[in-house]
Amino acid sequence: MKPSDLFFNTLRLPVDFIMILLAGLTTYLLRTEILSAFRPVYFEFNLPLIHFMYLVLGVALLLIALYAISGLYSMRIRMSFIQECARVVIASSAGILLVIIYIFLRQELFNSRFLILGGWLFGIVFVWIGRALVRWVESIAVGRYNFGIHQLILIGNDAIAHQIRNEVTANPASGLRLVQHLLEPDLNKIKQLYNDRGVDQIVLASPHYPAHNILGLVEFCHEHHIVFKFVPNLYQTLTANVGMDMVSGVPVLELKRTPLEGWGKVAKRSLDIIFAITGLIITSPIFLILSILIPFDSPGPILLRQKRVSGKREFVLFKFRSMVRNAEELLPTLISQNDRVASGPLWKMKNDPRVTRIGRIIRKFRIDEIPQFINVLKGDISLVGPRPHLPNEVAQYQAHHKKVLAIKAGATGLAQVSGASDLPFEQEVAYDSYYVEHWSLFLDMKIIFKTFFKMLRDKSAV
Repeated sequence: MKPSDLFFNTLRLPVDFIMILLAGLTTYLLRTEILSAFRPVYFEFNLPLIHFMYLVLGVALLLIALYAISGLYSMRIRMSFIQECARVVIASSAGILLVIIYIFLRQELFNSRFLILGGWLFGIVFVWIGRALVRWVESIAVGRYNFGIHQLILIGNDAIAHQIRNEVTANPASGLRLVQHLLEPDLNKIKQLYNDRGVDQIVLASPHYPAHNILGLVEFCHEHHIVFKFVPNLYQTLTANVGMDMVSGVPVLELKRTPLEGWGKVAKRSLDIIFAITGLIITSPIFLILSILIPFDSPGPILLRQKRVSGKREFVLFKFRSMVRNAEELLPTLISQNDRVASGPLWKMKNDPRVTRIGRIIRKFRIDEIPQFINVLKGDISLVGPRPHLPNEVAQYQAHHKKVLAIKAGATGLAQVSGASDLPFEQEVAYDSYYVEHWSLFLDMKIIFKTFFKMLRDKSAV
Protein backbone atom coordinates (compact mmCIF):
# COMPACT_ATOMS: atom_id res chain seq x y z
CA MET A 1 0.00 0.00 0.00
CA LYS A 2 1.30 3.43 -0.98
CA PRO A 3 1.64 6.05 1.79
CA SER A 4 -0.76 8.19 -0.25
CA ASP A 5 -3.38 5.42 -0.14
CA LEU A 6 -3.16 5.20 3.64
CA PHE A 7 -3.25 8.98 4.08
CA PHE A 8 -6.20 9.71 1.78
CA ASN A 9 -8.23 6.65 2.85
CA THR A 10 -7.81 7.78 6.44
CA LEU A 11 -8.66 11.37 5.48
CA ARG A 12 -12.01 10.31 4.02
CA LEU A 13 -13.40 9.43 7.45
CA PRO A 14 -13.08 12.87 9.11
CA VAL A 15 -14.10 14.56 5.83
CA ASP A 16 -17.29 12.45 5.70
CA PHE A 17 -18.02 13.28 9.34
CA ILE A 18 -17.57 17.03 8.78
CA MET A 19 -19.70 16.99 5.62
CA ILE A 20 -22.55 15.20 7.44
CA LEU A 21 -22.47 17.85 10.17
CA LEU A 22 -22.49 20.61 7.53
CA ALA A 23 -25.41 18.91 5.79
CA GLY A 24 -27.38 18.90 9.04
CA LEU A 25 -26.59 22.56 9.69
CA THR A 26 -27.55 23.52 6.13
CA THR A 27 -30.86 21.65 6.43
CA TYR A 28 -31.75 23.39 9.68
CA LEU A 29 -30.87 26.88 8.44
CA LEU A 30 -32.71 26.31 5.17
CA ARG A 31 -35.85 25.30 7.03
CA THR A 32 -35.75 28.00 9.71
CA GLU A 33 -34.29 30.96 7.79
CA ILE A 34 -35.40 30.55 4.18
CA LEU A 35 -38.39 28.22 3.88
CA SER A 36 -39.96 29.79 6.98
CA ALA A 37 -41.04 32.71 4.74
CA PHE A 38 -43.37 30.31 2.93
CA ARG A 39 -44.25 28.00 5.79
CA PRO A 40 -44.03 29.16 9.43
CA VAL A 41 -41.76 27.28 11.84
CA TYR A 42 -43.55 25.81 14.87
CA PHE A 43 -40.77 23.70 16.34
CA GLU A 44 -37.98 26.28 16.74
CA PHE A 45 -38.54 26.83 20.46
CA ASN A 46 -38.65 23.10 21.20
CA LEU A 47 -35.73 22.26 18.90
CA PRO A 48 -33.10 25.03 19.01
CA LEU A 49 -30.04 24.72 16.80
CA ILE A 50 -27.72 23.44 19.54
CA HIS A 51 -30.10 20.58 20.40
CA PHE A 52 -30.58 19.75 16.75
CA MET A 53 -26.80 19.56 16.20
CA TYR A 54 -26.54 17.11 19.10
CA LEU A 55 -28.99 14.89 17.21
CA VAL A 56 -27.00 15.36 13.99
CA LEU A 57 -23.84 14.34 15.83
CA GLY A 58 -25.44 11.05 16.84
CA VAL A 59 -26.75 10.44 13.33
CA ALA A 60 -23.29 11.25 11.90
CA LEU A 61 -21.69 8.58 14.09
CA LEU A 62 -24.34 6.10 12.96
CA LEU A 63 -23.73 6.94 9.28
CA ILE A 64 -19.95 6.64 9.68
CA ALA A 65 -20.45 3.16 11.13
CA LEU A 66 -22.71 2.21 8.20
CA TYR A 67 -20.20 3.65 5.72
CA ALA A 68 -17.52 1.47 7.31
CA ILE A 69 -19.74 -1.63 7.07
CA SER A 70 -20.41 -0.87 3.40
CA GLY A 71 -16.66 -0.81 2.68
CA LEU A 72 -16.25 2.92 2.08
CA TYR A 73 -13.15 3.01 4.31
CA SER A 74 -11.63 -0.26 3.15
CA MET A 75 -7.91 -0.11 2.46
CA ARG A 76 -8.11 -3.10 0.13
CA ILE A 77 -11.11 -2.30 -2.08
CA ARG A 78 -10.41 0.23 -4.85
CA MET A 79 -13.65 1.81 -6.06
CA SER A 80 -14.49 4.24 -8.81
CA PHE A 81 -16.23 7.48 -7.82
CA ILE A 82 -19.54 6.11 -9.18
CA GLN A 83 -19.22 3.04 -6.97
CA GLU A 84 -18.44 5.26 -3.98
CA CYS A 85 -21.53 7.39 -4.68
CA ALA A 86 -23.76 4.30 -4.92
CA ARG A 87 -22.53 2.98 -1.57
CA VAL A 88 -23.01 6.40 0.04
CA VAL A 89 -26.65 6.43 -1.14
CA ILE A 90 -27.31 2.91 0.15
CA ALA A 91 -25.62 3.42 3.53
CA SER A 92 -27.21 6.88 4.04
CA SER A 93 -30.66 5.54 3.17
CA ALA A 94 -30.20 2.69 5.64
CA GLY A 95 -29.16 5.19 8.30
CA ILE A 96 -32.16 7.46 7.82
CA LEU A 97 -34.46 4.43 7.80
CA LEU A 98 -33.06 3.43 11.21
CA VAL A 99 -33.67 6.98 12.49
CA ILE A 100 -37.30 6.88 11.27
CA ILE A 101 -37.83 3.48 12.91
CA TYR A 102 -36.34 4.83 16.15
CA ILE A 103 -38.71 7.83 16.13
CA PHE A 104 -41.68 5.53 15.44
CA LEU A 105 -40.80 3.12 18.26
CA ARG A 106 -40.32 6.00 20.68
CA GLN A 107 -43.79 7.27 19.67
CA GLU A 108 -42.47 10.80 19.52
CA LEU A 109 -44.00 13.55 17.41
CA PHE A 110 -41.33 15.03 15.16
CA ASN A 111 -42.67 18.32 13.83
CA SER A 112 -40.58 18.62 10.65
CA ARG A 113 -40.34 15.88 8.07
CA PHE A 114 -38.17 18.27 6.05
CA LEU A 115 -35.34 18.00 8.61
CA ILE A 116 -35.26 14.23 8.11
CA LEU A 117 -35.72 14.02 4.34
CA GLY A 118 -33.70 17.18 3.67
CA GLY A 119 -30.93 15.96 5.96
CA TRP A 120 -30.86 12.66 4.07
CA LEU A 121 -30.61 14.39 0.67
CA PHE A 122 -28.09 17.03 1.73
CA GLY A 123 -26.06 14.40 3.58
CA ILE A 124 -25.65 12.36 0.41
CA VAL A 125 -24.78 15.40 -1.71
CA PHE A 126 -22.33 16.86 0.83
CA VAL A 127 -20.54 13.52 1.29
CA TRP A 128 -20.28 13.20 -2.50
CA ILE A 129 -18.73 16.67 -2.65
CA GLY A 130 -16.30 15.88 0.17
CA ARG A 131 -15.14 12.67 -1.47
CA ALA A 132 -14.79 14.38 -4.84
CA LEU A 133 -12.57 17.02 -3.22
CA VAL A 134 -10.42 14.31 -1.59
CA ARG A 135 -10.01 12.56 -4.96
CA TRP A 136 -9.09 15.87 -6.62
CA VAL A 137 -6.47 16.71 -3.98
CA GLU A 138 -5.12 13.14 -4.16
CA SER A 139 -4.75 13.29 -7.95
CA ILE A 140 -2.80 16.55 -7.70
CA ALA A 141 -0.61 15.42 -4.77
CA VAL A 142 0.25 12.08 -6.36
CA GLY A 143 0.25 12.97 -10.06
CA ARG A 144 1.91 16.36 -9.89
CA TYR A 145 3.95 16.33 -6.68
CA ASN A 146 4.82 12.59 -6.43
CA PHE A 147 3.33 12.24 -2.94
CA GLY A 148 3.66 8.65 -1.70
CA ILE A 149 4.67 7.16 -5.05
CA HIS A 150 6.16 3.70 -5.63
CA GLN A 151 9.21 3.13 -7.82
CA LEU A 152 8.20 0.07 -9.84
CA ILE A 153 10.06 -2.64 -11.70
CA LEU A 154 7.78 -4.60 -14.03
CA ILE A 155 8.80 -8.10 -15.14
CA GLY A 156 7.10 -9.93 -17.99
CA ASN A 157 6.81 -10.25 -21.75
CA ASP A 158 3.15 -10.98 -22.34
CA ALA A 159 -0.02 -8.98 -22.99
CA ILE A 160 -0.69 -8.41 -19.29
CA ALA A 161 2.80 -6.97 -18.74
CA HIS A 162 2.36 -4.55 -21.64
CA GLN A 163 -1.11 -3.58 -20.37
CA ILE A 164 0.33 -2.71 -16.95
CA ARG A 165 3.21 -0.81 -18.53
CA ASN A 166 0.94 1.27 -20.75
CA GLU A 167 -1.50 2.17 -17.98
CA VAL A 168 1.21 3.02 -15.43
CA THR A 169 2.95 5.25 -17.95
CA ALA A 170 -0.29 6.97 -18.99
CA ASN A 171 -1.67 7.48 -15.47
CA PRO A 172 0.68 9.36 -13.09
CA ALA A 173 -2.14 9.64 -10.53
CA SER A 174 -1.89 5.88 -9.94
CA GLY A 175 1.11 6.57 -7.71
CA LEU A 176 3.37 4.19 -9.66
CA ARG A 177 6.51 5.29 -11.50
CA LEU A 178 7.98 2.73 -13.90
CA VAL A 179 11.73 2.44 -13.32
CA GLN A 180 12.28 -0.41 -15.78
CA HIS A 181 10.33 -3.00 -17.71
CA LEU A 182 12.35 -6.21 -17.73
CA LEU A 183 11.46 -9.08 -20.02
CA GLU A 184 13.18 -11.60 -17.71
CA PRO A 185 13.75 -11.65 -13.91
CA ASP A 186 17.40 -10.58 -14.10
CA LEU A 187 18.42 -10.38 -10.43
CA ASN A 188 21.75 -8.63 -11.12
CA LYS A 189 19.97 -5.94 -13.12
CA ILE A 190 17.35 -5.57 -10.39
CA LYS A 191 20.06 -5.15 -7.73
CA GLN A 192 21.69 -2.45 -9.83
CA LEU A 193 18.39 -0.61 -10.29
CA TYR A 194 17.69 -0.89 -6.57
CA ASN A 195 21.04 0.72 -5.72
CA ASP A 196 20.73 3.41 -8.40
CA ARG A 197 17.01 4.30 -8.25
CA GLY A 198 15.70 3.13 -4.88
CA VAL A 199 13.13 0.61 -6.14
CA ASP A 200 10.38 -0.22 -3.62
CA GLN A 201 7.94 -2.41 -5.61
CA ILE A 202 8.32 -5.27 -8.08
CA VAL A 203 5.45 -6.73 -10.11
CA LEU A 204 5.91 -10.11 -11.78
CA ALA A 205 3.35 -10.05 -14.59
CA SER A 206 4.12 -13.49 -16.00
CA PRO A 207 4.56 -16.57 -13.77
CA HIS A 208 6.23 -18.67 -16.46
CA TYR A 209 9.84 -18.46 -15.29
CA PRO A 210 12.18 -21.01 -13.65
CA ALA A 211 11.40 -21.47 -9.97
CA HIS A 212 14.96 -20.74 -8.78
CA ASN A 213 14.85 -17.31 -10.47
CA ILE A 214 11.61 -16.42 -8.70
CA LEU A 215 12.78 -17.69 -5.30
CA GLY A 216 15.95 -15.62 -5.55
CA LEU A 217 13.87 -12.58 -6.47
CA VAL A 218 11.50 -13.11 -3.53
CA GLU A 219 14.39 -13.48 -1.09
CA PHE A 220 15.95 -10.26 -2.42
CA CYS A 221 12.63 -8.42 -1.96
CA HIS A 222 12.22 -9.67 1.61
CA GLU A 223 15.78 -8.78 2.51
CA HIS A 224 15.48 -5.21 1.19
CA HIS A 225 11.82 -4.63 2.18
CA ILE A 226 10.60 -4.34 -1.40
CA VAL A 227 6.91 -4.99 -2.04
CA PHE A 228 6.62 -8.08 -4.28
CA LYS A 229 3.43 -8.66 -6.25
CA PHE A 230 2.63 -11.18 -8.95
CA VAL A 231 -0.21 -11.84 -11.36
CA PRO A 232 -1.85 -15.10 -10.18
CA ASN A 233 -3.08 -17.94 -12.31
CA LEU A 234 -6.71 -19.04 -12.09
CA TYR A 235 -6.13 -21.49 -9.23
CA GLN A 236 -4.26 -18.92 -7.14
CA THR A 237 -7.01 -16.35 -7.75
CA LEU A 238 -9.67 -18.74 -6.45
CA THR A 239 -7.75 -19.99 -3.43
CA ALA A 240 -5.91 -16.93 -2.17
CA ASN A 241 -7.55 -13.71 -1.07
CA VAL A 242 -5.03 -12.43 1.47
CA GLY A 243 -2.92 -9.71 -0.11
CA MET A 244 -5.12 -9.33 -3.18
CA ASP A 245 -4.63 -5.97 -4.91
CA MET A 246 -5.08 -4.31 -8.28
CA VAL A 247 -2.31 -2.84 -10.45
CA SER A 248 -3.59 -0.90 -13.47
CA GLY A 249 -6.79 -2.95 -13.48
CA VAL A 250 -4.94 -6.29 -13.21
CA PRO A 251 -5.54 -8.44 -10.08
CA VAL A 252 -2.26 -9.28 -8.33
CA LEU A 253 -1.26 -11.07 -5.13
CA GLU A 254 1.18 -9.47 -2.71
CA LEU A 255 3.55 -11.48 -0.53
CA LYS A 256 3.09 -9.61 2.74
CA ARG A 257 5.80 -9.47 5.37
CA THR A 258 3.42 -8.38 8.12
CA PRO A 259 -0.31 -7.94 8.75
CA LEU A 260 0.41 -4.42 10.04
CA GLU A 261 -1.11 -2.23 7.34
CA GLY A 262 -4.09 -0.02 6.57
CA TRP A 263 -6.32 0.81 9.52
CA GLY A 264 -4.07 -1.35 11.69
CA LYS A 265 -1.31 1.20 11.16
CA VAL A 266 -3.70 4.04 11.96
CA ALA A 267 -4.87 2.34 15.17
CA LYS A 268 -1.32 1.49 16.24
CA ARG A 269 -0.10 5.05 15.64
CA SER A 270 -3.10 6.48 17.52
CA LEU A 271 -2.34 4.29 20.53
CA ASP A 272 1.33 5.30 20.33
CA ILE A 273 0.40 8.98 20.57
CA ILE A 274 -2.04 8.43 23.44
CA PHE A 275 0.38 6.29 25.46
CA ALA A 276 3.36 8.58 24.73
CA ILE A 277 1.57 11.75 25.88
CA THR A 278 0.17 9.98 28.94
CA GLY A 279 3.56 8.47 29.76
CA LEU A 280 5.38 11.80 29.48
CA ILE A 281 2.84 13.47 31.79
CA ILE A 282 2.99 10.71 34.41
CA THR A 283 6.79 10.44 34.38
CA SER A 284 7.47 14.20 34.32
CA PRO A 285 8.51 14.17 38.05
CA ILE A 286 11.12 11.52 37.19
CA PHE A 287 12.54 13.83 34.50
CA LEU A 288 12.83 16.58 37.13
CA ILE A 289 14.48 14.36 39.77
CA LEU A 290 16.98 12.75 37.37
CA SER A 291 17.87 16.11 35.84
CA ILE A 292 19.43 16.82 39.24
CA LEU A 293 20.78 13.37 40.22
CA ILE A 294 22.44 12.33 36.93
CA PRO A 295 24.84 15.31 36.56
CA PHE A 296 25.44 15.29 40.34
CA ASP A 297 26.59 11.65 40.17
CA SER A 298 28.55 12.04 36.92
CA PRO A 299 29.20 15.34 35.09
CA GLY A 300 27.66 15.45 31.64
CA PRO A 301 24.32 15.67 29.83
CA ILE A 302 21.10 14.25 31.29
CA LEU A 303 20.01 12.50 28.11
CA LEU A 304 22.01 10.08 25.98
CA ARG A 305 21.49 10.60 22.24
CA GLN A 306 22.36 7.49 20.28
CA LYS A 307 21.87 6.57 16.63
CA ARG A 308 19.64 3.54 16.15
CA VAL A 309 17.84 1.88 13.24
CA SER A 310 14.05 1.67 12.98
CA GLY A 311 12.69 0.00 9.87
CA LYS A 312 14.86 1.23 7.04
CA ARG A 313 16.05 4.52 8.53
CA GLU A 314 18.33 5.81 11.24
CA PHE A 315 17.09 8.02 14.06
CA VAL A 316 18.38 9.47 17.34
CA LEU A 317 17.22 7.47 20.37
CA PHE A 318 16.80 9.26 23.71
CA LYS A 319 17.65 7.60 27.03
CA PHE A 320 18.63 8.86 30.47
CA ARG A 321 22.43 8.76 30.60
CA SER A 322 23.51 5.83 32.76
CA MET A 323 27.25 5.79 31.88
CA VAL A 324 30.18 8.13 32.27
CA ARG A 325 30.48 10.90 29.67
CA ASN A 326 33.34 9.26 27.70
CA ALA A 327 31.76 5.78 27.61
CA GLU A 328 32.21 5.40 23.83
CA GLU A 329 35.93 6.21 24.09
CA LEU A 330 36.37 3.46 26.70
CA LEU A 331 34.55 0.80 24.66
CA PRO A 332 37.61 -0.47 22.70
CA THR A 333 39.30 -1.42 25.97
CA LEU A 334 36.31 -3.60 26.95
CA ILE A 335 35.33 -5.07 23.58
CA SER A 336 36.90 -8.47 24.34
CA GLN A 337 34.69 -8.94 27.40
CA ASN A 338 31.46 -9.62 25.50
CA ASP A 339 29.01 -11.46 27.75
CA ARG A 340 26.51 -12.12 24.96
CA VAL A 341 25.08 -15.59 25.44
CA ALA A 342 25.45 -16.62 21.80
CA SER A 343 27.23 -15.38 18.74
CA GLY A 344 25.70 -12.38 17.04
CA PRO A 345 26.34 -8.77 16.16
CA LEU A 346 25.31 -7.35 19.57
CA TRP A 347 27.74 -6.50 22.35
CA LYS A 348 26.73 -6.81 26.02
CA MET A 349 28.68 -6.78 29.27
CA LYS A 350 27.45 -7.35 32.80
CA ASN A 351 29.00 -5.22 35.53
CA ASP A 352 30.13 -2.70 32.93
CA PRO A 353 32.58 -0.36 34.77
CA ARG A 354 31.36 2.60 32.71
CA VAL A 355 27.92 2.51 34.36
CA THR A 356 27.45 5.12 37.11
CA ARG A 357 25.85 4.57 40.53
CA ILE A 358 22.61 6.28 39.48
CA GLY A 359 22.91 4.46 36.16
CA ARG A 360 22.78 1.05 37.82
CA ILE A 361 19.59 1.97 39.66
CA ILE A 362 17.74 3.38 36.66
CA ARG A 363 18.89 0.46 34.49
CA LYS A 364 17.70 -2.08 37.05
CA PHE A 365 14.15 -0.73 36.83
CA ARG A 366 14.51 0.36 33.17
CA ILE A 367 13.87 3.97 34.11
CA ASP A 368 16.62 4.96 31.67
CA GLU A 369 14.26 4.07 28.79
CA ILE A 370 11.49 6.50 29.80
CA PRO A 371 12.69 9.28 27.41
CA GLN A 372 11.84 6.92 24.55
CA PHE A 373 8.29 8.24 24.95
CA ILE A 374 9.68 11.26 23.07
CA ASN A 375 10.77 9.01 20.20
CA VAL A 376 7.36 7.35 20.17
CA LEU A 377 5.60 10.72 20.02
CA LYS A 378 7.88 11.85 17.18
CA GLY A 379 7.13 8.68 15.25
CA ASP A 380 10.74 7.41 15.23
CA ILE A 381 9.63 4.19 16.90
CA SER A 382 6.41 2.58 18.05
CA LEU A 383 5.53 1.73 21.62
CA VAL A 384 5.78 -1.98 20.73
CA GLY A 385 8.04 -3.45 18.09
CA PRO A 386 11.40 -5.12 17.45
CA ARG A 387 14.36 -3.83 19.45
CA PRO A 388 16.14 -0.88 17.73
CA HIS A 389 19.81 -1.73 17.26
CA LEU A 390 22.88 0.34 16.48
CA PRO A 391 23.74 0.97 12.80
CA ASN A 392 27.03 -0.97 13.09
CA GLU A 393 25.11 -3.93 14.56
CA VAL A 394 22.49 -3.84 11.78
CA ALA A 395 25.31 -3.75 9.22
CA GLN A 396 26.33 -7.21 10.49
CA TYR A 397 22.83 -8.69 10.09
CA GLN A 398 22.49 -11.79 7.94
CA ALA A 399 19.64 -11.96 5.42
CA HIS A 400 17.16 -13.66 7.80
CA HIS A 401 17.87 -11.09 10.53
CA LYS A 402 16.60 -8.27 8.31
CA LYS A 403 13.03 -9.51 8.61
CA VAL A 404 12.76 -7.52 11.87
CA LEU A 405 13.33 -4.29 9.92
CA ALA A 406 10.00 -4.69 8.08
CA ILE A 407 8.24 -2.42 10.61
CA LYS A 408 9.17 0.32 13.06
CA ALA A 409 11.24 -0.63 16.06
CA GLY A 410 9.65 -0.41 19.51
CA ALA A 411 10.35 0.96 22.97
CA THR A 412 9.38 -2.51 24.19
CA GLY A 413 8.68 -5.74 22.37
CA LEU A 414 8.11 -9.46 22.45
CA ALA A 415 11.83 -10.18 22.79
CA GLN A 416 12.20 -7.76 25.72
CA VAL A 417 9.37 -9.33 27.72
CA SER A 418 10.62 -12.84 26.88
CA GLY A 419 14.13 -12.59 28.25
CA ALA A 420 15.63 -9.20 27.26
CA SER A 421 19.44 -9.18 27.36
CA ASP A 422 19.58 -12.79 28.59
CA LEU A 423 18.35 -14.05 25.23
CA PRO A 424 20.74 -15.34 22.56
CA PHE A 425 20.68 -13.05 19.55
CA GLU A 426 19.13 -15.67 17.25
CA GLN A 427 16.32 -16.25 19.74
CA GLU A 428 15.74 -12.52 20.03
CA VAL A 429 15.42 -12.35 16.23
CA ALA A 430 13.01 -15.31 16.34
CA TYR A 431 10.75 -13.52 18.85
CA ASP A 432 10.84 -10.24 16.90
CA SER A 433 10.20 -12.06 13.61
CA TYR A 434 7.17 -13.76 15.15
CA TYR A 435 5.87 -10.35 16.22
CA VAL A 436 6.35 -8.92 12.71
CA GLU A 437 4.49 -11.84 11.12
CA HIS A 438 1.67 -12.09 13.71
CA TRP A 439 1.08 -8.47 14.73
CA SER A 440 -2.27 -7.57 16.29
CA LEU A 441 -3.53 -4.88 18.66
CA PHE A 442 -4.26 -7.61 21.20
CA LEU A 443 -0.63 -8.75 21.05
CA ASP A 444 0.52 -5.13 21.51
CA MET A 445 -1.62 -4.69 24.63
CA LYS A 446 -0.40 -8.02 26.01
CA ILE A 447 3.24 -6.96 25.57
CA ILE A 448 2.58 -3.56 27.17
CA PHE A 449 1.09 -5.14 30.31
CA LYS A 450 3.92 -7.67 30.50
CA THR A 451 6.42 -4.79 30.25
CA PHE A 452 4.96 -3.07 33.33
CA PHE A 453 5.30 -6.24 35.42
CA LYS A 454 8.78 -6.94 34.06
CA MET A 455 10.00 -3.46 35.02
CA LEU A 456 9.18 -4.28 38.64
CA ARG A 457 10.51 -7.85 38.81
CA ASP A 458 13.17 -8.39 36.12
CA LYS A 459 16.88 -8.24 36.98
CA SER A 460 18.32 -8.90 33.54
CA ALA A 461 19.02 -5.29 32.52
CA VAL A 462 22.70 -4.43 32.31
